[in-house]
Amino acid sequence: MSKPVSALDGATYQGFAKVEELGLRGMITIRGDLKSAGMKKAASTAIGLDVPGQREVNMTGENALAWMSPDELLALVPYEEVGDKIAAIDKALKGKHYLAVNVSDARAIFRVTGGGAREVIAKLSPVDMSSDAFPAGQIRRTRMAQVPAAFWVDEEGGIIIICFRSVAEYVFNLLKGAAENGSQVGYLS
Repeated sequence: MSKPVSALDGATYQGFAKVEELGLRGMITIRGDLKSAGMKKAASTAIGLDVPGQREVNMTGENALAWMSPDELLALVPYEEVGDKIAAIDKALKGKHYLAVNVSDARAIFRVTGGGAREVIAKLSPVDMSSDAFPAGQIRRTRMAQVPAAFWVDEEGGIIIICFRSVAEYVFNLLKGAAENGSQVGYLS
């Protein structure tokens, strides 16, 4: 059996903000009726977090539960716990219409930190990145230059970005370019 590796093996870049690939993270797509009490309870119990509202993410430590669409959540857990979490969801929702699937190896995850983190993302996405318009606990699914991505501000003010693994190098290079020293715009400072 081969050893799992992340898309960019923990690549980092330090400009006016730090860009880092976070390595292996467990990710589970959960689809179903998010208005259903059974679905909410199954997801919440398995991940250990409340189901978030529309365009929100709940997080603590390595775990996060993010609203992705009216019928989809994305759960982030330690990589080695994915199988157990899916089994718990499967058991709780047996006989119901739902989907819980491991997408860990199909995604890449990055974190941008530092005083210029919001500016880095603002250069690449059509989202108002001011702290008033985009506080911690909000999530956006949008485009980052030419590719789809989702991102949110974590508890420490870093920005977590998730994209498809197939475009991880492209996204890392976008983030590096946007964080390059001397390229600050200063609009969000």
